[in-house]
Amino acid sequence: MPETSIRANIERRARGAIIENALFRPESAIVVAGVILLSFFIPRPFAFWPVWGWLALGAAAEILIVVTSLTDAATNERVVSALFREEFNPRAIRNKGVREKVERALEYQRRIEATVQGAREGPLRTHMHETARGIGDWIATIFRLAQRLDTYLADDLIREDMNEVKPSIANLTARLRIEDDPAVRAQLQATIESKQKQLASLDTLDNTMQRADDLLEQSLSAMGTVYSQLQLIGAKDVDSPRAQTLRQNIAEQVSQLQDVVNAMDEVYHRER
Repeated sequence: MPETSIRANIERRARGAIIENALFRPESAIVVAGVILLSFFIPRPFAFWPVWGWLALGAAAEILIVVTSLTDAATNERVVSALFREEFNPRAIRNKGVREKVERALEYQRRIEATVQGAREGPLRTHMHETARGIGDWIATIFRLAQRLDTYLADDLIREDMNEVKPSIANLTARLRIEDDPAVRAQLQATIESKQKQLASLDTLDNTMQRADDLLEQSLSAMGTVYSQLQLIGAKDVDSPRAQTLRQNIAEQVSQLQDVVNAMDEVYHRER
């Protein structure tokens, strides 16, 4: 799924879920039951009442229930946040520390969503909604980074290689010092060079993963800053430099994270 469609896709799914839930609300069941009973027992309460009158009234009531559900801030926040958690499920991350960071990111998303839904209609809410779109991309990139980091931390073969390659180089180097046969020396030298390349690749991979972990923590701090800034922005501040830079900061964070994800993929797959 393209990053720019993440928030829009979740919003479409949220609307569908809200409409479905509205149709199964107790109020909806009462309306349906009322239409059936009234149509059977009192089909024409007035002389001018059409035979489809109760059905039309019930349809209007159902539409009202759906509309009020779609415009209810608490319902929208709850459904959107649930869909984000479903799309980027922290339970898919095995490492506890990495999983907790994904949980924190989703909690920031939930609170930011509540802030957006609680804002008054108008320029302020429009601005916050556009900011929330960037948060969707941000969450998606954080989750991808967390998945890559989780895979690396769970890779026993990489751990074994990192523990064995240095002693292996030391052992081969010691053998090379005392070996007299030219053919054997050439083979030992070639093996040492191969092991040194493997060590360099492993070091690059480990450094990239360390950078990814640090950047993940930094990104969570930045997300917390965005959340606090949204709390401070009032209607009169919508066009202020502080408000206008929020989306730019989010885009920069997403781009930086994506660069690290790409680097992780390149280095890890090369090593594997």
